Amino acid sequence: MAKSAILSSASTSPGSDDLPPLDHHDSFQKVSSMMGPPKTIPNRNTGNQPQRENKPIPSQQFLSPTNGIGHALNDTPLSTAPSSPQIHPSVSKTGTPKIRATTLDIPGLTRSKVSPDGRIAQRDVGSKLVLVMVGLPARGKSYIVKKIARYLNWMQHDCKIFNVGNLRRIAAGGGQTQTDGSLEGKLRASVRRLSLAQGRPSSIIDHNDLLPPPAITTQIMVNGEVQGNVSEKDEQHAQHIPSHPRHTLPAPEHMDQDANFFDPENARASQIREQVALETLDELLDYVLNQGGSVGILDATNSTLERRKTIMTHIRERAGSELNVLFLESLCFDENLLESNMRLKLSGPDYKDKDPVEALADFKKRVKMYEKKYVPLGEHEEHHSMPYLQMIDVGRKVVSHQIRGFLQIILSTYLLNFNLAPRQIWLTRHGESMDNVHGKIGGDSSLSPAGVRYAKALTRFITEERAAWEQRQVEKQQNSHWPPRPGDTTPPNPEYTRQSTGQEKNFCVWTSMLKRSIETVQFFSEDDFDLKQMRMLDELNAGDMEGMTYEEVKTKFADQYALRKLDKLHYRYPGPGGEGYLDIINRLQKVIIEVERMTDHVLLVGHRSITRVLLAYFKGLSREDISDLDVPLGVVYMLEPKPYGVDFKAYRYNPSTDWFDYVPDFELRCCPKHPYFSTHSLTIDF
Repeated sequence: MAKSAILSSASTSPGSDDLPPLDHHDSFQKVSSMMGPPKTIPNRNTGNQPQRENKPIPSQQFLSPTNGIGHALNDTPLSTAPSSPQIHPSVSKTGTPKIRATTLDIPGLTRSKVSPDGRIAQRDVGSKLVLVMVGLPARGKSYIVKKIARYLNWMQHDCKIFNVGNLRRIAAGGGQTQTDGSLEGKLRASVRRLSLAQGRPSSIIDHNDLLPPPAITTQIMVNGEVQGNVSEKDEQHAQHIPSHPRHTLPAPEHMDQDANFFDPENARASQIREQVALETLDELLDYVLNQGGSVGILDATNSTLERRKTIMTHIRERAGSELNVLFLESLCFDENLLESNMRLKLSGPDYKDKDPVEALADFKKRVKMYEKKYVPLGEHEEHHSMPYLQMIDVGRKVVSHQIRGFLQIILSTYLLNFNLAPRQIWLTRHGESMDNVHGKIGGDSSLSPAGVRYAKALTRFITEERAAWEQRQVEKQQNSHWPPRPGDTTPPNPEYTRQSTGQEKNFCVWTSMLKRSIETVQFFSEDDFDLKQMRMLDELNAGDMEGMTYEEVKTKFADQYALRKLDKLHYRYPGPGGEGYLDIINRLQKVIIEVERMTDHVLLVGHRSITRVLLAYFKGLSREDISDLDVPLGVVYMLEPKPYGVDFKAYRYNPSTDWFDYVPDFELRCCPKHPYFSTHSLTIDF
């Protein structure tokens, strides 16, 4: 795996060929008419900072929203040492503008009057973020955004993906549903009527004639979890979509979405794609501005400079200058990675049930169409001080420019640790402890005899699975073909071809610093496995209730018992060292980053709360499920990262055979409904 690198572009004061020169006096008059009330951005003077020398300000810093740039909180930083970003609310009682700082918000670790739970407050638009994806097809954009959404939601920052392609397939799908009464049919008809309007250049989009808010949501699935469904409100709204009868042609019976549909010279298709892109952006802005969202991700190619200018103009018109915008471009130069991405596209919705050879030829033609007007991020964004990130070969190299703000920084850190290396991640709880036997919470007891037996079986099982995995990778690589044969759409892992098949992959074994976890791995050979203890993997600390039975807690701390039952996720145990699930999430953040970074296998032997939180991250579970997830003793979970998500399996220890049985069609549940788990080990619910 090539070493990752960061290239940060230095702040400059560049010129612009498309803006007329302005003198200093005219600059201030013009910018004052289009900007809102004064606010502080990095190194802008607000009266509370030392006055800078009165020098002429370059005209390039004053940009009209119609240029697609606007006045984002971090559009024009002038140095590398900014103060806290600030936003400007309503005028104070004295009539003096009040400046309010917007800094980091971390659920469970920060608290304020407007944000008692630590989440970004609805009014703090300056703390929110719109992430705009950029890149040609088959560059891994959707893979990247799914991981980003999974990570941010796990960190309790509300995030949704808005996929333009999903709405585009509906809008221009054609077929029998085009004129029916369904949501899809009405949307298709409306888009077609608008897109076929005459008397207007196809490259110009009049926002007044755009579609009304879409009748369906455009969120995509994150590791198997649907991000949004059609609501009753959406159904009612769809019945009032205007017909726009003027200057229209009859809608065609069918509109193929082959490579020609993406030709920039195809005026009808181009207008549909532009309209759908803005409609999807409107849904995103509704989510961020009105529905409590913190981060909205626009998942599309956005590969032309004109499209990106339109996006910025639209955001500034709707959201003003406070809302932060970050462009993220995925570039791929590695042929193995491109091959893997293309194979995935052949099994996607655009090419489902089609011959893979013909589909591949059409897809390559589609990419050629995009390349006609493709403009990578770089010169334009740097000349206008627009924040952006470029990922090359999904993490091999990362270029950053003008990254500002808490959310942007944690995103860039996360993206630096991406890799596609084939590996397995194993999770399990420790073997049964003596405190489990006696029904006590917390503590630091040793394993029971049954727990020792589990530890021995776990060592044998993991050793055998490690060898079997290596053999499967060799066989899969030998049986792959390119170009694909009919029926062959499963991609080989692009990273495996770089590895020497003669050397076994390293295997790490991590435990907490508690006896029951350490003793569970006591039979692993340190010659074959790399063992490490981590305090971040310790069980949730129950504070004053450590060492009690659950019945004692219910009796002696009845009020705390009731509070915890009301909101288990946000509850924190009272007393010295007492923790809650949000504390566990925050201390496991470093573990998640390390697991994402490493290319080796790893087994994490944790505890009930630890295993719940780790599973919630890798499986993209909702926050409502984290604290109630059923994770009994004696179960081993296997997660294998893939270019399309995460493969997941579960194995249950069988004391009668002293081995682990594979549980087919296993699903994580918040209560023990799976027949395999009808009998539970005696354990305490943290």
